[in-house]
Amino acid sequence: MKVVLDACVLFPTVLRSLLIGLAARDGFTPVWSARILAEWQRAAARLGPEGAQIASHEIAALRRAWAAAETPPDPLTEARIALPDPADAHVVATAITAQAPLIVTLNLRDFPARALAADGLRAQGPDAFLIEHWLVQPTQIAEIARDVQRATERASRRPQPLRALLRRAKLPRLGKALDPG
Repeated sequence: MKVVLDACVLFPTVLRSLLIGLAARDGFTPVWSARILAEWQRAAARLGPEGAQIASHEIAALRRAWAAAETPPDPLTEARIALPDPADAHVVATAITAQAPLIVTLNLRDFPARALAADGLRAQGPDAFLIEHWLVQPTQIAEIARDVQRATERASRRPQPLRALLRRAKLPRLGKALDPG
């Protein structure tokens, strides 16, 4: 299944790493647009020049690894989309253009079910999305999470308890499922 990943789930790193890790294991086919990636770049730039530079490298790597993921939204489709935040219409237009029935986003209020249903789309938070996959493939999701945990520990040079790491990544249910203690 094709899934549009909104900018807010591509940045921060832990959340993106979990989602892309799942996609790499054939959990879904990721989709984004150049504008979604630019939003990620702008969010990272708020951390300063180093954040912007890191984001540039990560975006370039993602584009190389997932060359078919980038889908330009149809401008006519984008123009007809009515959402609470009109600046998000490009995300829905990307989903329609790519024939991706699902948008994974942290901003569910900006993608009301009624506005998406007419085009056969729905939005889902990343915690619910990953929990659904965990219910079907618990070992696979646990392995991905442990890989992300190890990578985060290497980058930060300190222990990263899994449940706390996932809670900070806005994945409290997944954190509890993987580390109930």
